[in-house]
Amino acid sequence: MSGTVLVLGGRSEIGTAVAQRLAAGGAKRFVLAARPGADLSEQVTTLRAAGAEVVETAGFDADDLARHRPFLDRVVAEHGPLDVVVLAFGILGDQARAETDAEHAAAIVHTDYVAQVAVLTHTAELLRAQGSGSLVVFSSVAGVRVRRANYVYGSAKAGLDGFACGLADALHGTGVHLLLVRPGFVIGRMTEGMSPAPFSSTPDQVADATVAALRRQRAVVWVPGVLRPVFAVMRLLPRAVWRRMPR
Repeated sequence: MSGTVLVLGGRSEIGTAVAQRLAAGGAKRFVLAARPGADLSEQVTTLRAAGAEVVETAGFDADDLARHRPFLDRVVAEHGPLDVVVLAFGILGDQARAETDAEHAAAIVHTDYVAQVAVLTHTAELLRAQGSGSLVVFSSVAGVRVRRANYVYGSAKAGLDGFACGLADALHGTGVHLLLVRPGFVIGRMTEGMSPAPFSSTPDQVADATVAALRRQRAVVWVPGVLRPVFAVMRLLPRAVWRRMPR
């Protein structure tokens, strides 16, 4: 890779693990973008230890849609063409609160869907102009068939999944590649205190599968892979059974 790897959501465990593997594989220039004021020193150290030569940090508020394009233009102006853009930001939210607090429900959907759509649209335009580059989008099995237990978060992921699939088709033939990642329950900081679901994975396992799929130019990867046939069956479950399914 001769260009820059941009991680939107620079404090994300999965985003950092993906970047770490890209650095070990030869990527040299990174920009880690997180909320203004976030401490990214640990992530910077991790990437430099993995072989990165340049690791810059930048303030990025995903919910401030008006600043997306100026931010991306500044990154390109200062750091050159983008090789890989990883969208690793998002929130889980509180499902119980979201069922009665409309503002909280809207905030989850805004960060996990609206903000992702906005930044993906801007980034895809930039990469089209370059004629190259890859986008990594993290969906979730929560969006494959939305469950009553986490329907607010799941609905946002369902929307993002559909948008990313359509965008990937729109980018076909442009030289720009989009990888859609569908992990199951990920054991990490975001899900701390929750009981792991069957077929859970770790940020490292998600990153391993993501980077392998990215190198093969795959369109979609499920993590772990067994979830693909599992959800093929789960889609057929009667709704009366499905609504009782846990998170």
